[in-house]
Amino acid sequence: MNLETILYYLFLATMALSMAQGLFIGVLYFFRRTGERRANCFYGMLLLTFGATLAHNLMVLTGFCERHPQWHFLPIYFTLAFPPLLFYHVKLSLYPSYRFKPTDFKHFILPLMQFIFFVVMFFTDVTWKSQVGRRFFNPFFGALEQALYLGTFFAYLYFAWRYVKQKTQRLSNCTEARLTAYLRQFIRFFLLLFCVHVVFVVADFVCYEFFFINLRIVKPYAALGALSFAALLVWLGIYGFQVLWWGRKLLR
Repeated sequence: MNLETILYYLFLATMALSMAQGLFIGVLYFFRRTGERRANCFYGMLLLTFGATLAHNLMVLTGFCERHPQWHFLPIYFTLAFPPLLFYHVKLSLYPSYRFKPTDFKHFILPLMQFIFFVVMFFTDVTWKSQVGRRFFNPFFGALEQALYLGTFFAYLYFAWRYVKQKTQRLSNCTEARLTAYLRQFIRFFLLLFCVHVVFVVADFVCYEFFFINLRIVKPYAALGALSFAALLVWLGIYGFQVLWWGRKLLR
């Protein structure tokens, strides 16, 4: 077994472990008894959708989808759901008395349409999939989708950060102070990791569209780009584990 093969299996193991811990902790959040129940559910869904999307990336990177094209549109790709799920977790954690309004539904229109797109594509003919699949102007699976994913994530992170700052100025007890400190640390480090991930996504797009260089066939670059996404899920899992276990005493 040569070094390249060893590194490949280490990469797969890292990706698989990242996905497993995200899915496991995500499920636990639906059974968490402390904290705001809706905030827990949103964070659980965030971890589950991240883990499912990482599973999709693994299927693509390992060539599974190329060998079995009928599975390429398995509805486990949820990039457009990440931003609102994270935002509402932060908002409901800081303001548990908030009640949903009809206008809140607009935040989930794109994620819902993306899911419907994948469900429809999964059950259509393979030939049709190749014609309307991943395309530049496809808002659910293509270059436009990636732009929406990155742009909305930055926007929702900004608004989540504003809620944290706003709450910091109106703290009423030690529990709220500890909670905002947790969320501030969480968002800061997540934003740092997300910026690294953005560099890989944008560089891939620019090189392909303007210089006709497909960086996805460059194995080290493809691996690092995939790991930059997995790192986001790892941090979500670490933060989630802290709140589930170590954070229980701190947030009492």
